[in-house]
Amino acid sequence: MIRISIFVSILLLICACQSVPDAEIYAEVQIARDAWGVAHIKAKTDADVIYGLAWAQCEDDFVTLQEQMLASKGLLGEIKGKEGLIIDFAVKFMGLRESVNEKYKAEVTGQYKVLLTSFVNAVNTYAALHPDELLLSDAFPVTEQDLLVGYQLGLVDISGAGADLQKILESKLTGVLDQDIQKGSNAIAISGRKTDSGNTFLAINSHQPMEGWYSWYEAHLHSDEGLNIIGGTFPGGFMIFHGANEHLGWAQTVNRPDLSDVYQLTMHEKKELHYRYDGEWLKLKKKKYWSWMKLFSIVKVPISRTVYESVYGPTFETEQGIFAWSFAASQHIRMGEQWFAMNKATNLNEFKQALAMQEIACTNIVYADKEDNIFYISNATIPIRNQNYNYNLVLPGDTSATMWRDEYYPIDALPQITNPASGFLFNTNNSPYNATAAEDDVVPSERQPVFGYLDETMDNNRSKRILQLLSDLDTISYDDFKAIKYDLVYPDTLETPHFKNLELLLQLEPDHYPELASQIQQLNEWDRSHDLNNMSAALFHRSYKALENKKKAENKYVYGGQITEADCVRAIEEASQIMQQKYGTTRIKLGSVQRHIRGDINLPLAGGPDVLAAMYTEEVVGSTQYKGIVGESYIALVQFGEDGTSIETVNAYGASAEPDSPHYTDQMELFASQQLKPMSFDIDQVFAEADTIYHPMKIK
Repeated sequence: MIRISIFVSILLLICACQSVPDAEIYAEVQIARDAWGVAHIKAKTDADVIYGLAWAQCEDDFVTLQEQMLASKGLLGEIKGKEGLIIDFAVKFMGLRESVNEKYKAEVTGQYKVLLTSFVNAVNTYAALHPDELLLSDAFPVTEQDLLVGYQLGLVDISGAGADLQKILESKLTGVLDQDIQKGSNAIAISGRKTDSGNTFLAINSHQPMEGWYSWYEAHLHSDEGLNIIGGTFPGGFMIFHGANEHLGWAQTVNRPDLSDVYQLTMHEKKELHYRYDGEWLKLKKKKYWSWMKLFSIVKVPISRTVYESVYGPTFETEQGIFAWSFAASQHIRMGEQWFAMNKATNLNEFKQALAMQEIACTNIVYADKEDNIFYISNATIPIRNQNYNYNLVLPGDTSATMWRDEYYPIDALPQITNPASGFLFNTNNSPYNATAAEDDVVPSERQPVFGYLDETMDNNRSKRILQLLSDLDTISYDDFKAIKYDLVYPDTLETPHFKNLELLLQLEPDHYPELASQIQQLNEWDRSHDLNNMSAALFHRSYKALENKKKAENKYVYGGQITEADCVRAIEEASQIMQQKYGTTRIKLGSVQRHIRGDINLPLAGGPDVLAAMYTEEVVGSTQYKGIVGESYIALVQFGEDGTSIETVNAYGASAEPDSPHYTDQMELFASQQLKPMSFDIDQVFAEADTIYHPMKIK
């Protein structure tokens, strides 16, 4: 015990003697914080602006940024336990680090490398000057490769490829490999030909988690090299992912092309780990990975997992056999360079040139500009495949005929529309073949089976509702535009990708179910609105959730799924029981139940699943309330006109994720009341009106 005590004392003395590195003001970079705490960053060069962006992110959400870097390094299990370990191994199983390391030297060059280095330098300086904020000191210094692994991990998630990996690891490869359909986002562009002011409108309306890795961080970036953009990025992003500059803007929504393939290998009966490929027997490469997992508060234990590698890519031994996996998101590491080129574009031609880089694996893009161009593309890096196979199924893993290399369909081959006669474009995660008026839509090509966009006619409640609202108006005012973006009403016929006949839930006969007659009648008479005072929306929400939970438990929550009358009865019964226990009634104002909560702020919150102003909730433990967690998050509405470009925005909570910041909750009231704050591209005006102006630091 004496020896341990001496050792601890020496260790504490060493730590106490460690000094914070000498640092100096980074005079080339200025950060202005406006009244809402949003960071407006000004510098002579793009690289210096990116340094300031990284510094501001560290000030506002250092915890989230660190968690992403820990995952990239395979160290998240050391602070998050089992939850983090799962992500650590997923990153390793996918070979993301190997992919980045293999391509880095050849592909990360020039300004791209300068920008990445500028970002990580700022993060490392901040970490060195704030050692008390570090989650794990072993995670530093952060490298450029760490950032790129993080981007790849995000694109795997967005592309849906991770769902295939999960099915492999859980031995659930049965039938069609239905892609998981995320709850998604909205994007709208309206030509000045259809507006009463002649201005071109753009709605940037992503439905993301309100907190965490993929929550939006708003910033304004301005350099003397032509950068001047306002929009949203994620913690760890060194550019704006979607937003607007003075010339143009764009919104992104999740799409679902087929970017992931699964192969079943034919194994040799006697030669261990040998598989057949083009008539030969090849041996799997064995790969053993280690990670540390935190137990309790201080104990860490090493955990190992073994996977394999075949010519197809990562390969796994499961209860169903041995399967290999190929996915497009791991093939690209220049996605940041492409996004930055989009940030700097000044017209449609330059924007399309940026898209032609084809480094961003997927996402729909809806675009508008000051020249009154509107444009839509279902962007994707779709591999060129042998069309003799069905890529919705597990593929034979014994032939090169099913394997694809780094060859992709060119950008011009993808579904897209420029300046339709209708004067409007939209996407709500629906089919790329339904983006405007029917007569202007893209006709699916013969490549659709290998493109794999789920279904040529895939609609959801948002796409049906927005098409109805846009088509009904010959001329659209800005107030109309806002009303459409914030719409809270379902279309006349309910339909979701998982429940194609969801309308059945609102069509049951009360007389057939006497014990539920009142609740069934209540749903039948519901006006389909999700406003704060609606007395029936909460019953629908709980019934819908009961349907979803049941289908997931039965492994039947799949694209194109159907529900039965018995499913609906059971869901309404379960919802009624929950509401009677919680509130003593099924008739209660939505705003009393659904809340916008953070810190000491607790506000009524409108919206619901798959309405245009979408909202998804989770139950607050120990409460009768449900907290909004996913859906409406960062919102930006842009107008391009003769008087210039204007933009209004709002974020779900505020500019900071730090609880002691005044900007932790200061946008919540705006957000909950469907209001926006004006932003300005005039950097001189912003600095003249700023609350605070300062410089970041750099180590000497």
